[in-house]
Amino acid sequence: MTARVLMYGKPGCHLCELAEETIAAVCAETGDGYEVVDITGDARLMAEHGEHVPVTFVDGRQHDFWRVDPARLQAALRA
Repeated sequence: MTARVLMYGKPGCHLCELAEETIAAVCAETGDGYEVVDITGDARLMAEHGEHVPVTFVDGRQHDFWRVDPARLQAALRA
């Protein structure tokens, strides 16, 4: 299954943990895949997203940062 949702995050980030729980629940409902990427090992990703994690992408386009709204994510996956 190809991941439609990509989340950039960091270990120990409370917002990242909450976002991943929301993403997992929504993707379980919709049948879509998701992937979580730890940005701490990549200097470019840290520079680009480090202050805004978690950052979510749907189908390669930035969807949100800091928080994931389940209804908004469901709507994006239905589009």
